Parts: sequence; structure tokens; C-alpha cells
Amino acid sequence: MKNLARPLTAAALFAVAALTACSAPTAGSAPSSASTGSATSDGSPSAAATASPSSGPFGGYASAAEACAAISEQATGASLLPMSAAQGKTAELEQKKAELSATAERVPDALKADFAKLNEVAVAGLKDQTVYSSGQFQQAMAPVTTWLAANCS
Repeated sequence: MKNLARPLTAAALFAVAALTACSAPTAGSAPSSASTGSATSDGSPSAAATASPSSGPFGGYASAAEACAAISEQATGASLLPMSAAQGKTAELEQKKAELSATAERVPDALKADFAKLNEVAVAGLKDQTVYSSGQFQQAMAPVTTWLAANCS
């Protein structure tokens, strides 16, 4: 149990860092009236959430606010994947992994490679906890956190 606690503690710390890095969007961007990244009433991602091409300054999102919220939420979720795995809820874990992958496809081009790397490392960490203790997860999270701080504060 002690070996599992260290990566989970690190994941929780990164979740806090990701959340604090993304506060309100910049003044020039208003929230979108149509939320394309919402979930349906049954909790599954809507068809719009799985639409992938990134285009424009906000990637596959309608506004900076929407992009910031989705990217921050999914980056935080990536840091919490080990906790989801530890709970043994396979369907929920698979949904979270699918949402993370969908976000990786929708992020702005400037973040695409970094978020894809975060996705890859987070999923690898489910099978190999040394991803967290070796600093690989922290290295993958750093450019995403930097992007959030620069574009979402």
C-alpha cells in the first residue's frame, strides 16, 4: 500500500497544480453558448465531444474558455487515472482514457504534441507506476501546465 500511496500523492499534487494554473480565460474570450464538449444525459461524451479535428486558435473548441476548461479538466484527470484504476471500475477508467484521447485530438496545434505525450505517459502509468516515481509524468505534464498558465490565466 505504501508503494501505491506515493504515486497517488504525486498525482494529487499535479491535479492541484493543473487546476490552479487555469483560472478564468482571458478577457477577450467569452464562453460559447453551445457546449461542444458536453456529455449526454447518460454521462457519455456527446458526438460533438468526439469530433476531433483541431482548427483555429482554440483547436477543436469554440472559445478560449471552452478550450481552457476542457484541457485543464483532462490534464487533471490524467493525473488521477491511477486512483481510478485502483478503484477497479474498468468501464469508468476506459471512459476516462477515451475522453483524454479525444481531448488530445482537439487541443490547439501548439499543444497537440505535448498533450499527446501526456496522454501516452498517463496511460502507460496505469501499468507501470514508475512513470510517476521516475518523473516521467511530471515531465509530460509540465508543458501542458505551462500552456494553461500562459493561455488561460
